[in-house]
Amino acid sequence: MTTFYFVRHGQTLANASGLKQGQINTENTVLNETGIQQVTRLAEHFNLGFAQHLVASPLNRTQQTAILLNKTAQLPLHTDERLLEISYGQWDGKSNQKLMTEYPDVFDDNMHDVLPEYVKYATDGETFEQVVERVQNFLDEMTKTYPNDNLVVVTHGFTIKAVIMAVFGVTTSTIHLPEPDNASMTKLTQTTDGQQYLHFFNQHY
Repeated sequence: MTTFYFVRHGQTLANASGLKQGQINTENTVLNETGIQQVTRLAEHFNLGFAQHLVASPLNRTQQTAILLNKTAQLPLHTDERLLEISYGQWDGKSNQKLMTEYPDVFDDNMHDVLPEYVKYATDGETFEQVVERVQNFLDEMTKTYPNDNLVVVTHGFTIKAVIMAVFGVTTSTIHLPEPDNASMTKLTQTTDGQQYLHFFNQHY
């Protein structure tokens, strides 16, 4: 059984400004002081020494988070593009509040975030199903390659939500699930025959 510990990156300047980061990789998407403190606090309680592998999305905010977490364990850090955040296409980098005001029919009123139908406006954005497919591909390959190992995976809010969708399906319940918080952890195990077990979601230290 392969064990995955998914960590969402710490808060960024864009998070604090209410921007849809998507796959942008700019000065606004590095960790701010709050984000550094969040990850530092997590690292004090979560020593990576138990794990065999550390994998992260290639974006600056996830790489920075992984490096901070890895100061003690010094695991080799690998990068995997399947862990990228969802691409909102032409909406990447735009104000979430402004988008909600202009396109209210594709936003959840309580979550203040997009519904799958957002792609009718952001036509070059990824669908929820596309993100779930690449995340599931990552899970399956890692489980086949490392059937008894522990992996720490540093990624993004929607990407971790896509892990939940991979386990439970893209349903009304999972669509309306809020993304996990910055510097939180989600634990999943998967067997080589594809059985998946969610142990916890959005855990904080």
